Amino acid sequence: MKIAITGATGFVGSRLVERLISQGHELVVLSRSVQRAQKVFPTTAFKNLEIVGYTSTMSGDWQNAINGCDAVVNLAGEPIAEGRWTPERKNIILNSRKLGTQKIVEAIGNADSKPSVLVNASAIGYYGTSQTATFDETSSAGNDFLAQVTTEWESEAQKVKDLGVRLVILRFGIVLGMGGALGKMITPFKLFAGGPLGDGQQWFSWIHVDDLVGLILQALNNSQMEGVYNATSPEPVRMSQFCDTMGEVMNRPSWLPVPGFALEALLGEAATVVLQGQEVLPKRTLESGFEYKYPKLQPALRDILK
Repeated sequence: MKIAITGATGFVGSRLVERLISQGHELVVLSRSVQRAQKVFPTTAFKNLEIVGYTSTMSGDWQNAINGCDAVVNLAGEPIAEGRWTPERKNIILNSRKLGTQKIVEAIGNADSKPSVLVNASAIGYYGTSQTATFDETSSAGNDFLAQVTTEWESEAQKVKDLGVRLVILRFGIVLGMGGALGKMITPFKLFAGGPLGDGQQWFSWIHVDDLVGLILQALNNSQMEGVYNATSPEPVRMSQFCDTMGEVMNRPSWLPVPGFALEALLGEAATVVLQGQEVLPKRTLESGFEYKYPKLQPALRDILK
């Protein structure tokens, strides 16, 4: 297939590109920084890959790159847990997803030869946070900032269905791999200073990066997949259990909790990302026949930290 990808230089995107190239697909990488994309995907190693510079929130010539593609994978979006959520930062987080998706759908609409499928990222922040409720793909949206962002993000993606294009929305949990959230937690454990964030009772709905990539590949290839799927492991854990397991795998203690007030002082409202979680189950994902390589936490962490 010929596949256009946004967010390709990120933690998940770069792993996806490697897998797709190894399977012989032709890729069009839409990147806000051509220079960065060229460093991540040097032509010597990535021969079947074209890099197109774009401004994700604006229409432009870059949209022509969608014409003739068989599929589009839209992973782009500003990081949500990097720094305080000032009003300006909230706007950037929202618009990078809402307008970014709007412009991808616009490009698909303008294409003479349209892709057959759009695989669009979303997040389990859609459900809001809770220590007691359990959510699956049929659960309704929450009412906090991240729920608002994901609702608007997904509603832009839904418009592609009017163009006769199959839509798969994957609501990402916390993606585990060498990078992302786990990358930031490894150092304290190495220094014998690891431990849960906040009271440790918040839910941690996670997925191994290889399973997430596998789910994206299934969404591209399985024409029966349509609608929303939770990209999370079938066995979410509480934060305290996650940190205990991580300490066990790294042969380090998990004894030094980071108090919630310290994170709130540092990150403000953005601290809710780590201090409040949600128990999310991948009901439709399992029903689709997807087989997890890492359904359980300990083998997932062992693979990543080996």
